[in-house]
Amino acid sequence: MIVLLAGFGMLGLLHRDLHALSGELVAMLHLNPGNRYPHIFIDLLSQLNDERLWLLAGLALLYAIIRCVEAYGLWRQRTWAEWLALVGACIYLPFEVYELWTEKSLMPLGALVFNVLIVLLMGRVLWQKRQSLQM
Repeated sequence: MIVLLAGFGMLGLLHRDLHALSGELVAMLHLNPGNRYPHIFIDLLSQLNDERLWLLAGLALLYAIIRCVEAYGLWRQRTWAEWLALVGACIYLPFEVYELWTEKSLMPLGALVFNVLIVLLMGRVLWQKRQSLQM
């Protein structure tokens, strides 16, 4: 739902001066626009145009639909949804390992551990289903 709301939020930015908006947001948060992260944020928003906003909103919608379909399939205990959950969880693992390697804090470690547990759980469920079918 958060991704879907973010997609709708992107559509709310259509036809707006994003450079000015980013400067106002940085000023409202009392950040120094010359510092690294506020500057990256301002540059990023300045590069967005209406086409990119539509693309990002569409990708957010597609992601939300895939996750809702996956949730429905898992609720109904469908094997295809279990495979989708396993693959979906595995996709994030390299990114989480990279974040842990570069950041070395508890947040990426927690995300990695949680995701590995999901992968192991889904792998176990699929393994048990396969074993029961072979008997």
